[in-house]
This record gives sequence, structure tokens and C-alpha cells, in this order.
Amino acid sequence: MFGEFLNIIVKSIRLDKTLYKDNKNFGDASIYFAIIITLVTAIIGLIPGSIFLKFMSGAFGSGNIQGPSIRSVIITTIIVWLIKTAYLYFVGVVLFPSKTTRCNYRKILVTVAYASAPLILNIFIVDIKLLYFMFIPYIWYNISLIIGINHILKFENYFKSTIIVLGPIIFLFIFFISRLLGSYSSTIS
Repeated sequence: MFGEFLNIIVKSIRLDKTLYKDNKNFGDASIYFAIIITLVTAIIGLIPGSIFLKFMSGAFGSGNIQGPSIRSVIITTIIVWLIKTAYLYFVGVVLFPSKTTRCNYRKILVTVAYASAPLILNIFIVDIKLLYFMFIPYIWYNISLIIGINHILKFENYFKSTIIVLGPIIFLFIFFISRLLGSYSSTIS
């Protein structure tokens, strides 16, 4: 059982497509594996978060800023996991399915958790100098999620799954750029 769990993590980190093709990985124990991966990545995410808070408190001289509690991080992670899965289910299965898409909420829930395995690599961010490398596991996670969504929803190409997975990030980026340019142009006139 533990070997199976480690195999799932290694396949996700290696961006192995067979992880999402094998129905054995979505069996009875898959939801428990998904919960464990999600909780582990949430707890490991505290490491770069505490380093970031330490850096910011030192940079702005605001003293010692207390980070969030483990309980609040775990609860927030589970809520975000459920919301992200609901979004992917609604957009990928209800709004824009392919002709062969036959997927349930549970399978997408497990896929999102499996795809978050690269976030375990945040454990290596133990110094302020390594803080910028925090984006590498996040980009890796998004690529893993694109691969997973593409295979479980049976899309013909990666463009559709990329737009579905990165849609909220692209929307937020455009929103922040428009707000930045809007506030910049209003200060000039």
C-alpha cells in the first residue's frame, strides 16, 4: 500500500501520463491517497510561507509577524481543493466536454490531489535565498494538472486543458495588469 502511494507521488513528479490512465490509481484507496497528498503539501507549504513572513518582517521592520496556524492552513487547503475541483468539473465536464468525456467529481478530486505532488518539493526551500524557487514546484503542479485533466477528460489536445486549468490564473493576471495600468494612467492625468 505504501509502495503504491509512493509510486503515485513519483509518477506525478515525473509528469507520467500513465498515472492518470491506470484505473487502479482511482480505486477505493485513491481518495485516502489524495487526502494525504493534499495535507502533506499543505503542511510543507508552511516552510516557504514562514520564510517569506520572516523576510517581509525584516525588510519592513514590523517585528515578528506570526504566521497562520496549522489548523487554518489545513482547512483553507481543503476548501481550495474542493473549490478548484468544482471549477474544473463544471468547466471541463459541464461547459466544455469533449465527445468522449465521462468523468465524475471524485475522479477530478483525486486528479487535483495527485497533481499537487510536485508541491512536496517546497520542502527544500529552507533559506531566504531559495524563496524565488518556490514558483518552480507551482509551475510543475500546473503542468501536472494540465496533463491529468487532459487525460481524465479525454481531450484531443493540451490547449483545451491548459485554458481550463490556467483560466483563473490568466484572468487574475489580466485583472491585476488592467488595475495597475488603470491606476497608473489615472495618476498621470
